[in-house]
Order: sequence, then structure tokens, then C-alpha cells
Amino acid sequence: MSKTLYFSLLAAIALLFTGFFVATVVPPLLASGDVVAGALAGFVNPFAAGYATDVILCWVILVLWVVYEARVEGVRYGWVCIVLGAVPGVAVGMSCYLILRHQQRKTLQ
Repeated sequence: MSKTLYFSLLAAIALLFTGFFVATVVPPLLASGDVVAGALAGFVNPFAAGYATDVILCWVILVLWVVYEARVEGVRYGWVCIVLGAVPGVAVGMSCYLILRHQQRKTLQ
């Protein structure tokens, strides 16, 4: 896979999920105004709870990775990816971090 294709796919995935999130999650959230109920809706049955727990733990892993590389590798602005990992989601935060990390590591070397 070429580098251009790799980064294009990462950006496309981030944009695709952001569009899905805006179209699917935001309207009912605005209608109800209840952020807590929206978050807890991910735990309505055992299957949803399994996926929700996986996403939450993936976000925690992203946070650990970003904090570690900020201190050890000097990668800056990873906090933006942590925020994007929380909203709209880990797919966006991780995709953006991979792009950010590559650009900075290329500069640092």
C-alpha cells in the first residue's frame, strides 16, 4: 500500500465516521438534550454493552499512547486527537493521531 493511499484512507475513515456521527447521533441528542442517557444507551443489551466497553477501552489505550509518545517521542498536539477520540469517536481520534504522528516523526528524524 502506498503512503498516499494509506493517509487518504485514514482521512476518509475519519470523515466517514464524523458524517455518520453527525447524521445519526446528533439529531436525537439535540432533541432529547440528555447526554447521559445518550451515553448509557450504548449499554441497553449485552451485545451493545460489549461494543461500548470495547470502544471506551480503545479510547483509554489511545490516551495512554498519546501521553506516552508526547513524553518519550516529543509528539505534540496529541491532546486534539484525544478530544476527537471522545467526540465524535475513536475512529476519528486514532486516524488523526496516526496522521499527526507520522508528520511529526518525519520532521523529528
